[in-house]
Amino acid sequence: MTFEEFVSARLTSLVRYATVVTWDPHLAEDITQNVLVRAQARWSRINRMDAPESYVKRMVVNEFLSWRRRREARSVPLSGESLAGFMPAAPDQTAQRDDRDAMMRLIATLPPRQRAVIALRFYEDLPVEQIAEILGCRTVTVRTHLMRALAALQTALPATLVTTGEQS
Repeated sequence: MTFEEFVSARLTSLVRYATVVTWDPHLAEDITQNVLVRAQARWSRINRMDAPESYVKRMVVNEFLSWRRRREARSVPLSGESLAGFMPAAPDQTAQRDDRDAMMRLIATLPPRQRAVIALRFYEDLPVEQIAEILGCRTVTVRTHLMRALAALQTALPATLVTTGEQS
């Protein structure tokens, strides 16, 4: 597969993935663009791998984590409308939209590594071992990030969401 064919087939998916990892659609586009520029230069080697898309996704996560370390990186408050195209469609019920928006805002407040772990675990449905490989750390570190992220989300969740979740 040529690089152009890969980009044509997977660009939308990569931007969506980057948006879930960063929780910022504009930053996701920038990161995806930077990663694809670097991937194009190495495409002959990347294309020979068993899973080139997984490698590019790992590049996206690494770029996000290094991007966050740069001084010029700033947090941008999210609006529900800015991420609406990247989240799965749900029945048009106000309560569900409010719950999803509240959860997205809470996840956006997590530290970058915790956000990345949440995205990889629950959006990509990856096992802890594979997340550790992608992030270049031990599985116990991934579990710690996941535990802390979930604890922070549970603590910050409005009582109505916790009650609703227990009844389901």
